[in-house]
Amino acid sequence: MQEERTLILIKPDAVQRAIIGKIIERFEQKGLRIVGLKMLTIDDTLVEEHYYHHKDKPFFNDLKKFMQSSPVVALVLEGVECIGAVRLITGITKSSEADAGTIRGDFAMSMASNIIHASDSKETAEKEIRRFFKSEELFNYGRCDYQVVYSR
Repeated sequence: MQEERTLILIKPDAVQRAIIGKIIERFEQKGLRIVGLKMLTIDDTLVEEHYYHHKDKPFFNDLKKFMQSSPVVALVLEGVECIGAVRLITGITKSSEADAGTIRGDFAMSMASNIIHASDSKETAEKEIRRFFKSEELFNYGRCDYQVVYSR
């Protein structure tokens, strides 16, 4: 079982609805570690680079406008088989068909406003993490295998 890292973008619709914490909590409850976290606005270059595969599609300008409508929260998660676990927790892209209990199934309003982006493979995750984070913005730490006992 191999440790992996993946990129998550909590999109403007989730930021505007103030459900960032609820989304992050789902990943933490699963046991995934947050090794990078920041809020940012996405400029034209970053939108075009991240969504290059949609650039020639008729909906691209609306997608770009949506992604720039408020800040996004970018995070890097780490854990055993993290990418698959995150995709399962996130739910399918078409939120109207996403299972209840998934982030999109519970929170997403439409295909266009689907709350969250999650990398779809190890190769994609590596590229996307480099796109949004500098190496010095990522942290390495292990699981806490001990209990701290406080006494008065």
